[in-house]
Amino acid sequence: MHFPIEDGILFKKQVGAIRAVDGVDLTLREGETLGVVGESGCGKSTTARAIAQLYQPTSGEVIFQGKDLTKLSAMELLKTRREIQMVFQDPYASLNPRLIVNDIIREPLDIYRKRGLLDMERREMEERVEYLMERAGLSRHFKNRYPHEFSGGQRQRIGIARSLALNPKVILADEPVSALDVSIQAQILNLFLELQDEFHLTYMFIAHDLSVIEYISNRVAVMYLGRVVEISDSKRLYKKPLHPYTQALFSAAPIPDPRIEKTRQRIVLEGDVPSPDQERFGCYFYDRCPKKMDICKNHIPELLEVDTDHKVACYLYYKQEDMARLD
Repeated sequence: MHFPIEDGILFKKQVGAIRAVDGVDLTLREGETLGVVGESGCGKSTTARAIAQLYQPTSGEVIFQGKDLTKLSAMELLKTRREIQMVFQDPYASLNPRLIVNDIIREPLDIYRKRGLLDMERREMEERVEYLMERAGLSRHFKNRYPHEFSGGQRQRIGIARSLALNPKVILADEPVSALDVSIQAQILNLFLELQDEFHLTYMFIAHDLSVIEYISNRVAVMYLGRVVEISDSKRLYKKPLHPYTQALFSAAPIPDPRIEKTRQRIVLEGDVPSPDQERFGCYFYDRCPKKMDICKNHIPELLEVDTDHKVACYLYYKQEDMARLD
């Protein structure tokens, strides 16, 4: 997913591109929660929006149940999109302030009903709204209130209820608890887990809080500068991260046990994250990596399966024959 950089006022011309997502390869398995972590600006949210086709990807494929979403017509995409819904980061900006809660949650149903893609009477729609409100932890008596009358946690519950209106199979949760108080975060995370069991949902859960990802995820993908550098089972990854960036990222997260915190070694990376407008021919982490080798400068490592369901994009784990082939 590349965003063009344009120059000029009247006659604009493209002079470059921001490579927000630059070669992400992910598989989302039915019924799981795939956590996606990485520092700000690494492309997590852009990846989710490209999957949902809120952004038209510059290139690549988004395969859902055998269909490439990037090649569907507008009507075919509308039919398929009901299966993939999003919960957004900011509960203050993601709700229409001019609509009451009842209309916000019912809006997806109205859209599909008007296009002949949903056979549901008005009374059924109202019952569906009230049911979803209660499942999301809101009283049905609040349905005639406006978003500004709710707290941040309650607004996020409204967003969650709206995402479930069309009974989707996949929820793309884009940092849904980052704007909430810590006490409220736990409630929302537990709500996500309860709804996953009840509605048989599959989550792609984006966050920068490592403890949140550890709590809710089955597998975790680590992103850096628009690429996935490591992906593994959650427990295995937190116990033994392999990629130098993942090791540095995890070492920066505080541990609530003062005895462990006192003895562990912090990995401090040198320099800043490179600008995403630069085209790169080697490992994207090369400039900051404490374990870099000569080969890393001119070759981009692909995800390599080093253990059962554990992939890492780093030449430290390539076999000698694979290294010789690159030379």
